[in-house]
Amino acid sequence: MSSTPLASVLFVCVHNAGRSQMAAGFLTHLAGDRIEVRSAGSIPADQVNPAAVEAMKEVGVDISGQQPKVLTTEAVQASDYVITMGCGDACPIFPGKKYLDWALEDPAGKGVESVRPIRDEIKTRIEGLIAEIDATQEA
Repeated sequence: MSSTPLASVLFVCVHNAGRSQMAAGFLTHLAGDRIEVRSAGSIPADQVNPAAVEAMKEVGVDISGQQPKVLTTEAVQASDYVITMGCGDACPIFPGKKYLDWALEDPAGKGVESVRPIRDEIKTRIEGLIAEIDATQEA
């Protein structure tokens, strides 16, 4: 296996506390070191959403050690894929990057029961993203 990642992916949501953290957790869990993973928020929260942490723990992915990070121009420039989740125009646009906008419900303030379907939708999208990245490598 090569030591160079196939691609780098940046997940962006407003608070970097729920959706983007779950997406980063799934991508790291499912792709390992084959894909470089980053996440950030335009207005980062103080901590990762506890309901998101709990929902991810239920499927064997630990994101409890993560901390919300502020979105930087450098993080966008260093990424091949920039996946936004409700951050609107806060994300800078650079040529040559693949931008995807995933319309996902915001889990902020919701209990774990409400976060589970969001988590499951994110996992489905991550599996599709990995397949897309793998396909571009085989082309």
